[in-house]
Amino acid sequence: MPRLDLILTALAPAIWGSSYIVTTSLLPGQSPLLVALLRALPAGLLLLLVVRQLPPLNWVPRLLVLGALNFSLFWTLLFVSAYRLPGGVAATLGAAQPLLVVFFSAYALNTPIRPAALLAAGLSIIGVALLVLSPAATLDLWGILAGLGGAASMAAGVVLTRKWQPPVPPLTFTAWQLTAGGLLLIPFALFGLDTIPSFTSANVIGLAYMSLIGGALTYILWFRGLSRIEPAKVSLLGVLSPLSAVLLGWVILAERLTPLQIAGAALTLFSLWLGQTKLRLFRAKTAPQP
Repeated sequence: MPRLDLILTALAPAIWGSSYIVTTSLLPGQSPLLVALLRALPAGLLLLLVVRQLPPLNWVPRLLVLGALNFSLFWTLLFVSAYRLPGGVAATLGAAQPLLVVFFSAYALNTPIRPAALLAAGLSIIGVALLVLSPAATLDLWGILAGLGGAASMAAGVVLTRKWQPPVPPLTFTAWQLTAGGLLLIPFALFGLDTIPSFTSANVIGLAYMSLIGGALTYILWFRGLSRIEPAKVSLLGVLSPLSAVLLGWVILAERLTPLQIAGAALTLFSLWLGQTKLRLFRAKTAPQP
């Protein structure tokens, strides 16, 4: 079962890697914040109709915090970073998330800081940098701060999602978080609109994919994994997102892979293997003996 949990959780970031192709092919020229809103809120409301369960009032403040960290704040900072930095720089900054999760988990969950986790997180940053970073990339201070802030927001969301587990199925917990995150995005998305947008059939298909597959399905898998697997192991799976994006670009858009990108892909996979294997061995050694 633990291996199946890991595989199912890994599907989420692997699918997130398709967002670049879907956005550029089916949603060009649309407001990123509006896309984020239409990705989160419809999915959350649809799942609420399925589960037919509203959160208790004492859980609302926590859900607003989780919705902000995992969706509203994270996506807003992500888009700011993407606007002000080349995609490779933004993705590399986002790869700092596993490293931040190690320290956040130590503070919030009393998880020991393990050398294997630090090494795997560091190698994942280097691997993603080789995979997506261009030598001609330019830097922008506000873009860098937004990229690091987005990584910190997602890292805090990962840890607190594990810490705050309500007594409901992952489907219900996902519905609550997506709805909270979508509601918090409304003022930001509307403030950034100059005119009422119009959508083509291709836009509708893209939004449906981003909301139902890239939103509802993937976050059900992601939050399910966070309820069963320790955050340090789950966060390392995030390297599959840029890896998936590069591989899809190679397969679908016929983009060329350079030797550095191939080396980066190998290093990200190695960091993933290292983190999962070493942390599993650590847990086995420290587990209480009968």
